[in-house]
Amino acid sequence: MTIRVLIVDDDPLLRAGLKLMLGGAPDIRVVGEAGDGGGVQSLIDKLSPDVVLMDIRMPGTDGLTATEAVRRRPGAPEIVILTTFDADDHVLRALRAGAAGFILKDTPPAEIVESVRRVAGGQPVLSPAVTKRLITRVAASGQDQRKAKATVRLKDLNDREREIAVAVGEGKSNAEISATLYLSVPTVKTHVSRILTKLDMNNRVQIALLVHDAGLLDDTR
Repeated sequence: MTIRVLIVDDDPLLRAGLKLMLGGAPDIRVVGEAGDGGGVQSLIDKLSPDVVLMDIRMPGTDGLTATEAVRRRPGAPEIVILTTFDADDHVLRALRAGAAGFILKDTPPAEIVESVRRVAGGQPVLSPAVTKRLITRVAASGQDQRKAKATVRLKDLNDREREIAVAVGEGKSNAEISATLYLSVPTVKTHVSRILTKLDMNNRVQIALLVHDAGLLDDTR
């Protein structure tokens, strides 16, 4: 399988660098590039990428607006945000919209390549440590309202699904959840898939953020 990648960034040098490093991987093909988010929809229709590397700050349509629009599409490609750590709040907005994670622009080339592979395989590119850092940076304003909404949404889950959702929020892998709850890995995967379906979500990061908003991670500390 060849992973088709679309690069969206207003810096032509960065696009060239990403294209060069990704092009060296035998299983990855850069199918197109764009300098802002305005033309992303048409490029997706034309090029059918599996993964979009999306910058946040761009002229015209910024990466956040483009991400939200793309992830509303049926069969949307996975999106990875290109960013720096000083944009945590922006990254959170993108993750809530369904982005699969983020890559720091100074990440070593080999890690960027591996991140693209992981996202294409359905895994978020956020380590547990990074996930915790991001979710603890959520602005305090509106916290009570988010908690109430998150609590209502989580009522759609049964007790086992809720337990697994909390484990996902703690950054545990399927194997770790399996060992903790004495379930098989395939059973855990099935539960996670059901949780995503019930909550109308795209990935595990969104589960983690919802669990955090509901205050359930506070109960585990």
